[in-house]
Amino acid sequence: MPKHLIGVMGPGNGASPLVEETAYALGQHIARRGWVLLTGGRNVGVMDAASRGAQSAGGLTVGILPTADTTVLSPAVDIPILTDLGNARNNLNVLSSQVVVACGIGLGTVSEIALALKVGKPVIFMRVPAEAVAFFARLSVHSLTATDSVKTAIAWIDEQLRL
Repeated sequence: MPKHLIGVMGPGNGASPLVEETAYALGQHIARRGWVLLTGGRNVGVMDAASRGAQSAGGLTVGILPTADTTVLSPAVDIPILTDLGNARNNLNVLSSQVVVACGIGLGTVSEIALALKVGKPVIFMRVPAEAVAFFARLSVHSLTATDSVKTAIAWIDEQLRL
């Protein structure tokens, strides 16, 4: 039976401590469900926090890096994918994920949200300002929701995986 690949996208630099705490807890819960965590793979912000959370709970982590430079790799990434594609790697992140979690908001995250909605991936917003969620909700005909509760997010992801 194939594993479910859940993408957690969010800011690298500039993620608030609350956003990083949420990403860490989200990574833990993803791992506890037996799902595989996919991030942008770098050693900063949401990518690192979610990967550390998943690894602490015995989960498998995949990181799709924008460069071939392994010095930026999070030590909590089990399977690094070195792309040397820069921001184009965001498309790989989205297409490889069954569900995309936007944890916090930054320019890279905005592009991943837009790409996910464009290809019909379910998107859940966590710790994202209401006006940003409303903007994407107006543009999308696909499934999206927002919550700041990790338990609610995991239940919604589970529901999306069963559809």
